[in-house]
Amino acid sequence: MPVDPLSSPASYQEFIYSLPEYYPSILRSTLVYIPSGTLFGRVEGLILFSKDIILCVLEFLNFELGIIVHYGYEVSRIQGVSTARDLPDAREYCKATYPHKEKLYWYDSFPHPNDPTLASTHPHHKHVPPDIKNHRIPAPNMSFTRPNLPVLIEEIEREILGIRR
Repeated sequence: MPVDPLSSPASYQEFIYSLPEYYPSILRSTLVYIPSGTLFGRVEGLILFSKDIILCVLEFLNFELGIIVHYGYEVSRIQGVSTARDLPDAREYCKATYPHKEKLYWYDSFPHPNDPTLASTHPHHKHVPPDIKNHRIPAPNMSFTRPNLPVLIEEIEREILGIRR
């Protein structure tokens, strides 16, 4: 993996496109980098794991500052995906609702300054059951200054797939 993926669009593209090489648990990735200028862009798409687990990814990147400006990550389970070729379109699947999708949890960086329980990692937080929309907990491993995808993938491997590194 590149030493500093947030140093340039090319480094970040190399980073996202090489994730399956570093994480054999990834069955398929549709992540794409979409430039919106020389030093700005976004990453969107999904990553499929075994047990019908899907990680939806949306990141807005600023390479001039070397940061993730905003992100949203959702981990869900879908029924009816028998092979990686049956993977749904990310733009449709990663919307709030999709048939046969079970949201397990999600992370976002939308600030909730009036919630003192999130102050320690403001604005980073994780939505978890029960009442997944309103039940938020701090997310100390999320960052604007380093890639979050390794943290998310390793969490899925450890907590859902039972893979120990």
